[in-house]
Amino acid sequence: MPRIGILVVAYNAEATLQRVLERIPPPIMAKVEEIFVFDDASQDRTYAVGKALQASAAGKLSIFRNPVNLMYGGNQQRGYRYAIARGLDIVVLLHGDGQYAPEVMQDLLTPLEQGVAEMVMGSRMLTPGAALRGGMPLYKYVGNRVLTRMQNALLGTRFSEFHSGYRAYSVAALRTIPLQSLTTNWHFDTQIILEFLKRGYRIREVPIPTYYGDEICHVNGIPYAINCLRESLLFAIRHRWRLHAPLSPASRPKK
Repeated sequence: MPRIGILVVAYNAEATLQRVLERIPPPIMAKVEEIFVFDDASQDRTYAVGKALQASAAGKLSIFRNPVNLMYGGNQQRGYRYAIARGLDIVVLLHGDGQYAPEVMQDLLTPLEQGVAEMVMGSRMLTPGAALRGGMPLYKYVGNRVLTRMQNALLGTRFSEFHSGYRAYSVAALRTIPLQSLTTNWHFDTQIILEFLKRGYRIREVPIPTYYGDEICHVNGIPYAINCLRESLLFAIRHRWRLHAPLSPASRPKK
């Protein structure tokens, strides 16, 4: 059986963290080795809420607090390094704000458990109309679709969505990724897709439900879109279009 961990990234999530953890299905809880919450220097009681939940988690819940805010990408990097150090086989990325459904986590795990993928992305766009029915604002829906289409055109891929934060990874694959060279910003999620594509890893998509509540969105949409397109264009120039642009040592494909 693979050793599975769940990385929960949290920022100002005191109102949602407990419910997110409670929604993890019992069969998942039974086989997961550890759930590790990384509180990114929240300004509320996120860390205290997490610590209070440890007593009822059968020793499977670990709570960490970053002394300074590492930002979205930096917090993920710390969590993945922890998963690597723990010697886990699979790590699932779950957000502490409740935007992604723990109830469908097995759908993300199955391709990894079966050994048919190194990365599984939850997609809100695979089921037609589901994103809008789930409350995704129209401007975000249109932006997501347009940006995804442009990235697919640059990369020669056919993903339904680049911009979901619900992911699961092979930890062995993560070991080959130069995490320290990636951004700490929001487009970390695009960069890590590109790193997996660069190495020829298998990426699967599975449908996930969409939920938009009253959580606060911290993403500045226009800089985020520009960064995602820039990274995709650079990847296309250096790897897909084979123009032999110079690569940094961290991004040279391994032999």
